[in-house]
Amino acid sequence: MIFGIKDVIAVLPEITVAGAASCLLLVDFLIPRERKSAVGVLAIIFVIFAAIFSIFLMGTDVMGTTVFAGMFAVDGFSTFFKYVVYAAAVLSIMLSFHYVKEEGINAGEYYILMLFSLSGMMVMASAKDLLTVYVGLELMSLPVYVLVGFMQGDVRSNEGAMKYVILGAFSSAILLYGISLIYGLTGSTGLHAVAAVLSSGSVNQGALNVAVIMMVAGFAFKIAGVPFHMWAPDAYEGAPTPITAFMSVGPKAAAFAVILRVFMEGLGPAYGKWQIMLAAVAVASLAYGNLTAIAQRNIKRMLAYSSIGHAGYALLGLVAGTSEGVSSVMYYMAVYALMNLGVFAVIIMMRKGGQRGTEIDEYAGLAKSHKGLALVMLIFLFALAGVPPTAGFVAKFYVFMALIHKGMVGLALFAVLMSAVAAYFYIRIVMLMYMREPVKEFELAHSRGIYYVLAIATAGTVILGVYPGFLIELAQKASLFP
Repeated sequence: MIFGIKDVIAVLPEITVAGAASCLLLVDFLIPRERKSAVGVLAIIFVIFAAIFSIFLMGTDVMGTTVFAGMFAVDGFSTFFKYVVYAAAVLSIMLSFHYVKEEGINAGEYYILMLFSLSGMMVMASAKDLLTVYVGLELMSLPVYVLVGFMQGDVRSNEGAMKYVILGAFSSAILLYGISLIYGLTGSTGLHAVAAVLSSGSVNQGALNVAVIMMVAGFAFKIAGVPFHMWAPDAYEGAPTPITAFMSVGPKAAAFAVILRVFMEGLGPAYGKWQIMLAAVAVASLAYGNLTAIAQRNIKRMLAYSSIGHAGYALLGLVAGTSEGVSSVMYYMAVYALMNLGVFAVIIMMRKGGQRGTEIDEYAGLAKSHKGLALVMLIFLFALAGVPPTAGFVAKFYVFMALIHKGMVGLALFAVLMSAVAAYFYIRIVMLMYMREPVKEFELAHSRGIYYVLAIATAGTVILGVYPGFLIELAQKASLFP
């Protein structure tokens, strides 16, 4: 028997999301175009059901086990990341209701593609086999390629999607070749089996080096790590803004879930090989992302380079290679989701009529007439910069401490220096809002969905900065290390 009832129960959340997406493809035909937001509402309901099933699994004997012949895990680690991507999907859909109508792209498949991508992220979070990793990665990526180019009449959207698809195809091929090398060297694609063979020291070290390089390159593309970042600025700028928010948080969190599991569990015995490679990618991402962001005038491009920098910070937690390092990455991804979605919520609120809200200069004088909106934007920007007492400060501090406890003081000092550089381009927007006069009267979008996202993101960013212990403890308990 290939699988039984226990296997089916273990994947109830994935079945819920993927099944909902398939059913909504049919329901979409029955809903008139002017009421396509109903598809988004149904999508949110099904994601909530999936989250409830994830809670249910925590109280069953399925928790802490693997199913489907060891290819799929139901554990605290996967559950933690699933809740991050659940939140990313729900909040991104809520941000979309106003935006898709404003841009004239109000179509049901927009929300359905987000659900299919979410199901891929969930598979990635639970993947215990390299083949499962690849299936989840493609299921996550293919719908996002389409969503980036969803604004068919916008040249920037088409260009961003084309670059994303082409470079994504290359990265997938490179990753798949790395997986095939691992299989050839170890005779298995299961992470535990791979680790056992590597621990024996019986594999060809030259071929292993090539395999690790391929794996690092393939995964670095998914998190926009330098030098595999080329797609990010154009894709971020061209995509519909809610999709930019979604892809900057959900796929990145899922990719880090896979990277942590693959490198710490499967390639753990080869730590000395991939540690140097990932440290180089992290340092390059910190330097290039933060320094290039300074010159940007478009806020979505600036946030793209900012995202590259934040990928570098999170990678440093993995470079530490300890339980503290893993839990610091988990905490980082959770709070990054809140503060990044909050910034994009403000950008979407600025999109109304002739005002697009994508140029940094458009924020000049915002605090003069809209003090509340300027205040929440300030909170999110300070959090991204790592200014206390926001959650962003705690996230960076946690990563730095993991490096210091490992003895990597030089890397920690470099990361602190890059944080100071990043503070410049974030605080520049704050200065524009508070110290410049408005060029014209602001026309803001008033949407219940945007208000909800702003409230949730603001509360999370502040509370997790002042009282971070709860989430840190959850991350530590859910860490790959017992």
